Amino acid sequence: MTPRIVIDTRRIRDFGIGTYIRNLVRALGSLDPDSRYFLISHAADEHELPELPPNFEIVIYEGSDTRLTEHIAFPLFLRRFWADVYHIPLNVVPLFMPKPYVVTVHDMSSLLFDDGRAEKRRFRRYQFRRGLERAERVIAVSNATLRDIDDLFGIRGEKVCRIYNAPDPRFLDVAGGLPSDLLEETLERYQIRRPFILYVGTIRPQKNIPRLVEAFAVLRGELESHPELSDLRLIIIGDEISRHPAVRRTVIQTRMEDAVRFLGFVPFNTLRVFYATASAFVFPSLYEGFGLPPLEAMACGTPVVTSNVSSLPEVVGDAALLVNPENVFEIARGIREVLTNPQLRSELIQKGFRQIRKFSWEQTAREVLEVYRQIALRGAAHPASK
Repeated sequence: MTPRIVIDTRRIRDFGIGTYIRNLVRALGSLDPDSRYFLISHAADEHELPELPPNFEIVIYEGSDTRLTEHIAFPLFLRRFWADVYHIPLNVVPLFMPKPYVVTVHDMSSLLFDDGRAEKRRFRRYQFRRGLERAERVIAVSNATLRDIDDLFGIRGEKVCRIYNAPDPRFLDVAGGLPSDLLEETLERYQIRRPFILYVGTIRPQKNIPRLVEAFAVLRGELESHPELSDLRLIIIGDEISRHPAVRRTVIQTRMEDAVRFLGFVPFNTLRVFYATASAFVFPSLYEGFGLPPLEAMACGTPVVTSNVSSLPEVVGDAALLVNPENVFEIARGIREVLTNPQLRSELIQKGFRQIRKFSWEQTAREVLEVYRQIALRGAAHPASK
């Protein structure tokens, strides 16, 4: 019997979730020629999916998982596939999701940093709990996330497994060096001068961007007479400042308007250039379920300063300088050490190259595939339970 597996890929454009979906699907395509896969996609996103073997079929569905009606409409749509396994790659599980399904939990930030209305928070928590409790298996992307699932909902044991994420393999190409003319052309196009430090990611409250800006202002003051770093810049990629007035206020209050640039989202190849040309990558997040950007920076040969909390020490190991993300002066000290200590920079870069080899999408896909097969075998042994 050929296992039938449905994967919801509708969030393939999302910042971190998209990396997970795109690379998991690509790796499964290389590993599993036997199962039959159905990838649920919006028509506009079909081109985002990698080229896949014939046992993969893209199925168009235009409903959005943010609409209340989708708690009924999407499950009804899915039932037509009579799947052995359904995979929801983030914890936005419809209330009436057909079984058996697997859900991947990337983090708990929607619950831990939710400042919305009380009734909306209650519903989100109810949906989160129900999605996990009804799942056949729950995949946590780190040990820290696994602990969060246990702490918030008491879900543990064989039902929950840890399967790490991994950086996009395309970043690994940068380690050998990008053409110098491409580097200079890209920086010139965006009117960016070196040296600069870099942050990549969204600007949600837990990302701690106001403290990053404050730490940068402190650092600029300390380096104002430095022969090479007196005109240091901070480049922030991945979100628009207009949506975050608190960050805008911090930039104005610290008088850093001329030294901080917000570029929004940029194409992948442009992102690789910024990683590769940054003097340091700084990621002072208060909370991460996994934390891909530090690994992406390491893959590009850039030293990393990041937080000593949540999943980040687990992911970066000894290949980054860890700081207290709630202490502006400690963040500034960490950045200064990485910028001004050549031996430390060299050590972090070499350790970074070693650290990223601990994570791969092939290994991630193998472990996910084993979860699929266990569930499919269980269903074949007990068909009436489906």
